[in-house]
Amino acid sequence: MKKKNNLRLQDPYLEREREQYEHPLPSREFILQILTEQGAPMSDDELLDMLLIEREEEDLFSRRLRAMERDGQIMRNRKRAICVMDKLDLVKGKVQGHPDGFGFLIPEDGSADMFLSEKEMHQVLNGDVVMVRQAGVDRRGRPEAKIVEVLERANNKVVGRLYEEHGIQFVVAENRRITQDILVAAGGTGGAKTGQVVILEIIKHPDKHAQPIGRIVQVLGNYADPGMEIEIALRKHDLPYEFPQDVERQAKAISPVVAAEDWAGREDIRNLPLVTIDGETARDFDDAVYCAPEKGGYRLVVAIADVSHYVQNNDALDREAILRGNSVYFPRRVIPMLPEELSNGLCSLNPQVDRLCMVCDMHISSRGDIGEYRFYPSVMYSNARLTYNQVAEMLAQPDGELAKSNAAIVPHLQHLYELFQKLLKAREKRGAIDFETVETQMIFTDQGKIDRIVPVVRNDAHKLIEECMLAANVCAAGFLHDHQHTVLYRIHQGPTPEKLEALREFMKEFGLGLTGDDEPQAADYSKLLKRIKGRPDAALLQTVMLRSLRQAKYEPENIGHFGLGYEAYTHFTSPIRRYPDLLVHRAIKAVLHGKKYTPAQKWAELGVHCS
Repeated sequence: MKKKNNLRLQDPYLEREREQYEHPLPSREFILQILTEQGAPMSDDELLDMLLIEREEEDLFSRRLRAMERDGQIMRNRKRAICVMDKLDLVKGKVQGHPDGFGFLIPEDGSADMFLSEKEMHQVLNGDVVMVRQAGVDRRGRPEAKIVEVLERANNKVVGRLYEEHGIQFVVAENRRITQDILVAAGGTGGAKTGQVVILEIIKHPDKHAQPIGRIVQVLGNYADPGMEIEIALRKHDLPYEFPQDVERQAKAISPVVAAEDWAGREDIRNLPLVTIDGETARDFDDAVYCAPEKGGYRLVVAIADVSHYVQNNDALDREAILRGNSVYFPRRVIPMLPEELSNGLCSLNPQVDRLCMVCDMHISSRGDIGEYRFYPSVMYSNARLTYNQVAEMLAQPDGELAKSNAAIVPHLQHLYELFQKLLKAREKRGAIDFETVETQMIFTDQGKIDRIVPVVRNDAHKLIEECMLAANVCAAGFLHDHQHTVLYRIHQGPTPEKLEALREFMKEFGLGLTGDDEPQAADYSKLLKRIKGRPDAALLQTVMLRSLRQAKYEPENIGHFGLGYEAYTHFTSPIRRYPDLLVHRAIKAVLHGKKYTPAQKWAELGVHCS
């Protein structure tokens, strides 16, 4: 029999509150309101009795309280009484460890980071979500935190190396932000030998008085094994290197060739001599190009793999693609956003096969200005899979052996090159920044070890394709903007006042200056780049200029792209490996059918948020 007390609410008051919600239990907001009004911690019995919770509802109500604890709305004191977090002046955030043993709390509300001493870090691991109270300031004046409660453990499995000292076995995590050695439980080595790389499952998390304990669930191999650095990186950064079974099943169920019913509503452009131009090691080809002179300029066709035809909103493939966000590229391995059946098969514009695509068909003037354009779904046929080096050679040596063996497509490549020259002039006119960075390529031995690292020289073929993709992306942004359809723009902001001042102070030491006063434009950066070109310290100066700019990001609000000098820009050209591009494709298709594409509700269901 539940104890009665004078805190019991009047039935009509509670009933009115319950009628507002589908669930018969009092809402979180109402529970917090009652706790706040009482002004003191309450026991479970007091709260149950006050809220008229029936015996059959007690289990559900307890679960609601536990969820409120996890979310940091309430907590229990030493006597297990329930307290409202806002009244306790506590801060919720994520732990970020430091290799030297201390750490920081990154507050959820965006306030200043708080210092966590090595003593406080003994009870948590990097990534844990905790509640803290400020306990003063450290010797550097930073707010210092004391952990009150651990709300969520971030590390269930850890990749590391197995060691043994004085008969005690432990794993040292590869993630240097996890500084605690994790003890291996008795009989929990899983057959691993000292020095091997293992996956350890944590069975007891750390606390104030004890180290974490775990058992080894997988032996990856020896540290020096070929490819081990990639295996470690996959697990260290929690990358999804395997597809769930439902995703694999859906991918394998799709016909490996373009089905007849897929032609419906599409234009047939298989007569156009489209080609793909990529790097030598590329395996997925998501864009093909064609160019021909026409009155007043050129016709440029950019055909992009129609991933949205095969990956439907909220199906298994789509849910996994959202979680991955993009493909991840290692020197000798790719973790794709989509299964191989799509990324290297149906959604790759492989040569001499029919493929479904979305086309951006543009007219570009002889001055390099984009005029009329249109988007449409189509069926295409790639005439050749070319590499950047092959195209550069054929353009430089039109009478050479390679050009002669590809005589049918050389004229089209020459038209592309002519257009590229026009686009390059238009780029310079609008003042787009063009940093001359040097990419590198790792050359491996037969044993999978790095033999040497060589520079990758960007030739005109690289730049040609880049300009074609930029043109298609600009058209996609303009198309969706003109039709007032929500889109994830690719935005890029100029330097902050602080970074701008630092850049100018640095350049002053070299007798250089950045024009543009308080609001420099991309053209001002371009002028400075021309001045430093050819100097022995050009690489240093260019790096400082690059770091003065903010990173590009995706935003639903368009503020333009500073570096490229565009008023509106988005990503349309790589839906195989970038999820935002897939969203753009769906949005364009929706507009073509007079509809709106609204994926946000599906993301919310999956707990995915886009910023």
